Amino acid sequence: MNIEIEAKLKVKSLEEVKHRLVELGAEFLEEQLQKDCYFDDENKTLAKGDKCLRLRRELVTGKERFFLTYKGAKEKDQFKKRREINIEIKDPDSVEMLLAALNYRRVLIVEKKRNTWQYCDCIVALDELPVLGNFVEIEGPSDEKICKVQKNLAMAHLPHIPRSYASLMEEKSILRSTAKDELRTGEKRATE
Repeated sequence: MNIEIEAKLKVKSLEEVKHRLVELGAEFLEEQLQKDCYFDDENKTLAKGDKCLRLRRELVTGKERFFLTYKGAKEKDQFKKRREINIEIKDPDSVEMLLAALNYRRVLIVEKKRNTWQYCDCIVALDELPVLGNFVEIEGPSDEKICKVQKNLAMAHLPHIPRSYASLMEEKSILRSTAKDELRTGEKRATE
């Protein structure tokens, strides 16, 4: 069983983190453009259970790769820790038709630019997301390794964000919709 352990940190500038990675001798792996499509049923069963089903399109140096990923509920831990099943696929359209046949529909799309680095047995991802801003994700084999990388990057003071990009994006979308409604009607809209 694959377990994902990661820390997510909000940063103002990715350039400072990149310079620090270079100083530390980290290995640059690749730049990716990612488009993540999240799926759920009409009752939001996966979201209510703190799980997700994602179809990812990665564009790396002109080549496309596709992955179908299931993420289980987060465990109580210092960092975000959850079961992850990740399968590379060749035919995303057929996978999307299969998901539709199982009554899963696309509920959210999140796009980001990601630069990945290898350092100290961890993958360090520098992420730029429209609307949300800049983040650093540190994924590693243990809490200790992640803490070491966070400290070496001079980011030990930054709080860990346990929520997913999808959750943060949904919140932003609700807030923007509510603000538009308030401007139009002068009253607040109740959110679910």
